[in-house]
Amino acid sequence: MTVRRSPTVRRRRLGLELRRLREAAGVTIDVVADRLECSSSKISRIETGHTGATPRDVRDMLAVYGVDGSAAEELLQVAREARLKGWWHLYGTVLTTAYVGLEAAASEIHAYEGQVVPGLLQVEEYARAMIVKGRPDISPVELDRRVHVRMERQSLLTQDDPLRLWAVLDEAIFHRLVGGPAVMTRQIDHLVMVADLPNITLQVLPFAIGAHAGMDGSFAILGYEEPADPDVVFAENAAGGLFLEKDEELRRYHFIFDHLRASALPPDESVALLAARVKEL
Repeated sequence: MTVRRSPTVRRRRLGLELRRLREAAGVTIDVVADRLECSSSKISRIETGHTGATPRDVRDMLAVYGVDGSAAEELLQVAREARLKGWWHLYGTVLTTAYVGLEAAASEIHAYEGQVVPGLLQVEEYARAMIVKGRPDISPVELDRRVHVRMERQSLLTQDDPLRLWAVLDEAIFHRLVGGPAVMTRQIDHLVMVADLPNITLQVLPFAIGAHAGMDGSFAILGYEEPADPDVVFAENAAGGLFLEKDEELRRYHFIFDHLRASALPPDESVALLAARVKEL
């Protein structure tokens, strides 16, 4: 099994481990900040993964916690890897969250989408039409960059040892003509094709189900191969999205997803529904 690396995920791992070590040592954030001669907010942001830490910062923090030897060197290596740049850093001006960086290292994603086809499964014309409708004032240059990032992300599904994706899609998605009938036909045909890939499971949640467990909104659960990288939930919204990492939150979303896939059509019936919908367009 290939272990994927992402600076974003390494930064998150570093922060989680530094917080664990600080709490185990019984040291407050204020004490650490005083020893490093920096603000408490900087230490807090390092621990939450919102800010990177230099190897020197990490070495000084570990000295406060009484950590040295191989354990310290392992974390220093994580700190070095966290400072590298992923391909998506070139597109930082059009990325509003850390999602792409977290996605890049995931081994599996369980996603529910109630409004649109997930970005990993969109064809270019669909992506372009969707972005324009969501951002009517977008410039042609920014539009091209956003579409390029979305298409580049999809290599995760076809690379060696690809990402495993299980997506539950509301039937409403296929009745909303994003880009018009021709674009929707191409988009649905693409979904039928990728549904045949061994690492992709697609299910449609039919109208006939009525009320269901995912009515609070779309979300994705990102899972990682390495135990040091716990799952994270991304709940998307107009401002970018919300990352949820607490054990209770993770259990809740895993519970919701289990109910959604139990309520959805089986994969073969889902593909049949998609094929029938294409004929209606």
